[in-house]
Amino acid sequence: MLLLENVVHLEAAADLLIDDGRVVTMTPAGHCEYSPDFPRFDGGGLTLLPALIDCHTHLREPGFEYKEDISTGLSAAAHGGFGAIMCMANTRPVNDAAAITVFMLERARKSWPHGPDLYPIAAATKELAGVSLAPLAELKEAGCVAVSNDGRPLESAEILRRVMEYAADLGMIFIDHCEDPWLAKNWRMNEGRVSGELGVKGQPWCGEAIQAARDIMIAEYLDLPAHIAHVSSAATVDIIAWGKARGVKITAETCPHYLLLDETWLEGYNTQAKVSPPLRGPEDREALRKAVREGVIDILATDHAPHAAYEKDVSLDDAPCGFSGLDLALPLTFRLVDECAISEKDLHRLWAVKPGEIFGIPVNDFSPGDPADFILYDPGKEWIAAKENFYSKSWNTPFLGQTIRGRVVHHWHRGYQLF
Repeated sequence: MLLLENVVHLEAAADLLIDDGRVVTMTPAGHCEYSPDFPRFDGGGLTLLPALIDCHTHLREPGFEYKEDISTGLSAAAHGGFGAIMCMANTRPVNDAAAITVFMLERARKSWPHGPDLYPIAAATKELAGVSLAPLAELKEAGCVAVSNDGRPLESAEILRRVMEYAADLGMIFIDHCEDPWLAKNWRMNEGRVSGELGVKGQPWCGEAIQAARDIMIAEYLDLPAHIAHVSSAATVDIIAWGKARGVKITAETCPHYLLLDETWLEGYNTQAKVSPPLRGPEDREALRKAVREGVIDILATDHAPHAAYEKDVSLDDAPCGFSGLDLALPLTFRLVDECAISEKDLHRLWAVKPGEIFGIPVNDFSPGDPADFILYDPGKEWIAAKENFYSKSWNTPFLGQTIRGRVVHHWHRGYQLF
């Protein structure tokens, strides 16, 4: 037994009683019935949150350990408040074989035996080439929980259909990076005012929306679920809303950076702001905020994409896409709470309850019997987004050098205190 007292949950003082890795009860402060002999932990007035779930990360191992490895990725996850993360298949070799999945899970257990939990995502096609389906049944048996071709969109609608059918037969959801590969060819940023001023080839928003519309129509035809990754444009939001209104089993995510930033962050050829899909216009940012509040966008994800510092210290043409997101996601989301763009209750839904629902991952909603996965967060703690303050191996982010407010102070996983 452990009694966690003097904490704040959804702006109310609370006590939390846990036993054997499970929630026993959560009550208003001072109302928990307990034995005086129970161990007690003084939360010091910190904010109590469920451990978060991130359904979209890139941990780079095997093959790109100089950017990140499973141990450092899980460290960033734990200290970022995540009790579970799903990792994409774009490793080297690609996670298109059971042996790769088993390797990932073994590395996770050895480096972080008490959690956070790692949930690998299977490659949809062999080597992510978009031609032959990967052996999804073997990958599911090895421990994969979802299917994706990651950042290489499936050009063939027939292959897409077969992947969705095969995944659904196995109880897995297909996650799609929606991008027309021809409209998007050789892009560097969003196609708009800033790309015109910089003389840089841009990607039009319709490339994402067209692919999302295709997925939704195929999902409707097959009556099967699909999940749209990292939505970046207002048009895609409209198409997802249209699909949901028709009863299509479609879910979607976006990332904190699409809710906080826009294409102007690439002015001056800022490689740290280069991401895929690209940061769009201010009108897209506002449409995404509205979609997140209203549930058109179901969840948030980091799309954690670490790169070595030297890889970003090049021209905009040559820099890889992606941000290191696990260390920053929670305080950035609290910026949205502070701005009244979302509520703290929305944060719980977007980062814990709905991801757990969609992907079948255990989630703590602080009901009796829930896994005792929770964090204590100090909303006033200030720190600088700098190399020495990141738990990830990489610190490629447009927020580099900024003062960040809020940090996880303690983390319990299945009742075990990680730190």
